[in-house]
Amino acid sequence: MGKIKALLLIALLLAVGSVYYGFSPVTLPGQPFDFTLNQGSSLNAISRQFEREGLIGNARLFSLFARMLGRSSRIQAGVYQLDHALSKMQLLQMITEGNASKSQVTIVEGWDFRQLRAALDENENIRHDTEGKADSEIMQQIGASGENPEGMFAPETYYVAAGSSDVEFLKLAYRTMQSRLQQAWLDRNMDVPLTTPYQALILASIVEKETGSAADRDMIAGVFANRLRRHMLLQTDPTVIYGMGERYAGALHHDDMIRDTPYNTYTRKGLPPTPIAMPGREALHAALHPANTDALYFVARGDGTSKFSSNLAEHNKAVYQYQK
Repeated sequence: MGKIKALLLIALLLAVGSVYYGFSPVTLPGQPFDFTLNQGSSLNAISRQFEREGLIGNARLFSLFARMLGRSSRIQAGVYQLDHALSKMQLLQMITEGNASKSQVTIVEGWDFRQLRAALDENENIRHDTEGKADSEIMQQIGASGENPEGMFAPETYYVAAGSSDVEFLKLAYRTMQSRLQQAWLDRNMDVPLTTPYQALILASIVEKETGSAADRDMIAGVFANRLRRHMLLQTDPTVIYGMGERYAGALHHDDMIRDTPYNTYTRKGLPPTPIAMPGREALHAALHPANTDALYFVARGDGTSKFSSNLAEHNKAVYQYQK
């Protein structure tokens, strides 16, 4: 009985302590005070962030408090604004119920438009006004009627008003890409074998999908630039995969390589008709500032890097070494 009473007493003290802690006030460094919780941040990391920013006095106590209430895995990313005094319980409720003033939405480099639409549809912090609509309808809604959506939205982490429309988000991402593309085009090497900013976007999307190691990006762009100058086939697998659409099941076969589509760069010379993904800043820069190289071929080594060759004989040896 003595042990049971002791345990009950400890439980009571913990309960009283958690209530006292929960109702104790948060210290606001300023009013209003904004803070950002990034996607995937752990409770411990967020507690340390709050301690650094002066909101709470002890990160461990806040983490323990959140775990006792079963809220440790329910934290919502976003930008939060504190404009009045509140308790630690209210702060915890705010970040676990998603009461953010702004929501974090990320477009990942290399995503295609289908992946972007799926991510938007799954985001609970924005209004889904594009759900179920055709791509052409969406482009009309954002003021880009007649344009193909592929590659037209800038990979970036954006902060948009919580509850705002996905249409407004897409308008922002579209304008960001247009601005980024035009500036990159103005700053391009003048000898690149491209005649329009849209061609640069197409090539950048290929470079994005082909790059396994950032250190190889400029060389990969250099290979494609050399091939375009010599009117050679680009022979790049990502364009073939893109052209296959939902037929692609995770592996390319010989029949796929010889089946002609507008995106099959083994059967058609030049660039495909549209981008195949959304390229990041680095891929766009590489497409317009390719490495000065005589390389015409590259093959994956299997560790994320590529082996570059200037003639077919060297390339065939590399293929045998790294892929056989």
